[in-house]
Amino acid sequence: MGADSGPGAPAAVPWRKVLYERQAFPDNYVDGRFLEELRLNIRVRQYRYWAVVRETGLIAQQVSCVAVFLTLWSYMERGALVPSAVLWVCLTFALLGYGLYEILGGSCVRERTRLADLQSATIFLAFTFGFSPVLKTLTESVSTDTVQAMSAVMLLAHLVSFPYAQPSPPCSLSLNAALFGSVCLASRLPGALHTFTMLSCALLVFALWPCLLHRMREKAEWSFPWAAVLVCLAGVGGLGSLWPEGALLLSLALITLTLVCPLLLVHLQRHKDNIHGPWDEAEIREDLSRFLN
Repeated sequence: MGADSGPGAPAAVPWRKVLYERQAFPDNYVDGRFLEELRLNIRVRQYRYWAVVRETGLIAQQVSCVAVFLTLWSYMERGALVPSAVLWVCLTFALLGYGLYEILGGSCVRERTRLADLQSATIFLAFTFGFSPVLKTLTESVSTDTVQAMSAVMLLAHLVSFPYAQPSPPCSLSLNAALFGSVCLASRLPGALHTFTMLSCALLVFALWPCLLHRMREKAEWSFPWAAVLVCLAGVGGLGSLWPEGALLLSLALITLTLVCPLLLVHLQRHKDNIHGPWDEAEIREDLSRFLN
């Protein structure tokens, strides 16, 4: 409502949008021009379907990495895989991946030297091998159902907390959750060498592979979709050799994640309705970096 009107009322005074002046209007008064500055969806991002599908490939391949790791653990628990053979295969893949990582890096400035990388790998392998007998007996007093439940929760926490926007290096919460779940599963294997091999596989899958994949996304974009597809096929194929129904469920989950969910996002984006106007908080657009030094 505006100022009072009538025969004896003073002449109408136009309302002004100022706070430092007393006016003949209530504090919450606005005139008909209030909605003239209304703007709709001025900052809404328009997504392209195949671009979203490409980005969801990172999530799909990470889920498949967990499936590959569980497949390796199941085969080792059954005695179908020899730990030494798996260890040599992991070492071969690690060396090939490190070489590819260096080649893709090109002339980039390195934060660490190759000698420092070798020292870190040696220290990890030495400590892991030395503590493998201890880790083997870590959960002897815990029931198998409890160990498997803890591992499932930790691997789920790894997937939820994984930094998909910047996967290199993996965040501490995601990596620690994956390694904790790996230790729980490795403690159920027959021998200490099995435990050491399983933890080495966990480091390769959950720590080193995301770094290489991130480098591939940056330096060789064409290779990323192929790598994601190969990992997904490996996860589905490995799970299918143990549990065909589980492989079918994983396939449906990956299809839904990579094809259906992006379609829903693009479709629902058309119905997004963000309003902006004079009621928004003020935004400082001036470059204030000179005041931060």
